[in-house]
Amino acid sequence: MDPVTHGLIGASASQSVVSKKQLRPAAIIGMVSAMLADLDVFITDPADPLLNIELHRQFSHSFVFVPVGALIAAGFLWYFFRNKMSFKKIYALSFLGYATAGITDTFTSYGTKLLWPFLDTRYSWDLISVFDPLFSAIILGLVIFILYKKKPQISWFVWGWIILYLSIAVIQQQRGKSVAKVIAQQQNHRIERLVVKPTLGNQLLWSIRYEAQDSLFAHGIRLGLHSKVYRGEAALLINWQQQYNQFKGTALYSDLKRFDNLSEGYLIRHPDKKNIIGDGRYAMLPTEMSPLWGVKVDTTQPDKHLPFKTFREATPAVKDAYLDMLLGK
Repeated sequence: MDPVTHGLIGASASQSVVSKKQLRPAAIIGMVSAMLADLDVFITDPADPLLNIELHRQFSHSFVFVPVGALIAAGFLWYFFRNKMSFKKIYALSFLGYATAGITDTFTSYGTKLLWPFLDTRYSWDLISVFDPLFSAIILGLVIFILYKKKPQISWFVWGWIILYLSIAVIQQQRGKSVAKVIAQQQNHRIERLVVKPTLGNQLLWSIRYEAQDSLFAHGIRLGLHSKVYRGEAALLINWQQQYNQFKGTALYSDLKRFDNLSEGYLIRHPDKKNIIGDGRYAMLPTEMSPLWGVKVDTTQPDKHLPFKTFREATPAVKDAYLDMLLGK
């Protein structure tokens, strides 16, 4: 979820437990604390490009780190609010704000390690895009309205909106899964794994990725009053252990294993870029098999870490195709 929405949800959480006089400082404390968890994006190592994406949404988003994250936030914020409330109160509000970060990220894709270090599982419900303007705008309006009216009770409407929106998302996702099964049946495919998630910024256009016959198939679905299917591409899933078996014990093999884990086994070759192995779950368009990111494999330098590459260029053709599908054309 984007940092601004994180902050707004954290602000609402803190606003819900304070008096009228403390609404503004509580909102700031909750907002800053909720955004603090995403500072993990700045943890990098130039010599190990995969470290950054491994650590993102890892320890800083886990349940066990919430008390520590809240303490860091409270220690910083106490300097600014020490004359308005006690450190104990600042810490409690920071705890509420920080705790929302990991939980809300699970509603998006990519995954969050809520139970790290006990479990290395990334939890992801694929219900909402990392940025959804309608979802965020309503929360922003309610948070401002709370401050204007000075009524902390209104903060519960924020949670009501979040529950309502996510409930709609669950319904949309189930509709998408039903359509995906029909598509697979029409092509005589037996679905082995299925990913159904919304495209960027909306709940109308959804992306389907399913595994069948050692391949990954992509389709777009517009889930309005009536569903409309946009048939997409397919790509062969890579058996990287077999293809690179001779490189066992090298940095190349180790990095492929790490990237495979991060991609949950959905590895494909980029159709247009030589030696790029990408995460097949993500593309600019729901119908495409051109990964948004991947690693560049150079077998001539097996002892060097694999470079991590991103491919997010939104060309006019991509924008037009996306809008056509979103509008149901």
